[in-house]
Amino acid sequence: MGMGIRQGQQPSSAPKPERHSRRWLGWLAGAASVLALLSACDQQRIDALEEGLATEADVRAQFGEPATIWPERDGSRTLEYNRQPQGHKNYMITIGTDGKMSALRQVLAPQVFAQLQTGMSQEQVRRLLGQPARRMDFERQGETVWDWNWIDPPSREMELSVTFGADGRLLRWGSVERMPKGR
Repeated sequence: MGMGIRQGQQPSSAPKPERHSRRWLGWLAGAASVLALLSACDQQRIDALEEGLATEADVRAQFGEPATIWPERDGSRTLEYNRQPQGHKNYMITIGTDGKMSALRQVLAPQVFAQLQTGMSQEQVRRLLGQPARRMDFERQGETVWDWNWIDPPSREMELSVTFGADGRLLRWGSVERMPKGR
């Protein structure tokens, strides 16, 4: 017998609306689980390190290779651990001249954003906030925009955008709430 479509049936290649919705909800639930797991993993890594006792080797054992190593004026070094674009955090971990961890900071937070100042260079902003999730050049306007994803506690997803002029200096910045895609 032929493999035709009976009256009242949809072709099998056309997704049924409720099936599509269930797939979408399943995908969202899976993505949320992955983000929660990543966040939980970071917290376990942080809990395993104690300021003044943990060595650089301990930090690397927990977090892996840093995205960037920033030399500091006093001889210490800051290891940058980027969680962008999927995550909502960036970590800066300072290793003192004695080889011990002296600070561990999550830098995508309002108290750090308050340190931004008009006229800062791109390197100064990068050292403060870590690698951005996105970079966009707007040649006609002579501007470059960098974006970071962050969480406004307890769970509001935000995006910080900073705009640099053609000279690479910070012009303006601000945060907006990220709306779910499709809205």
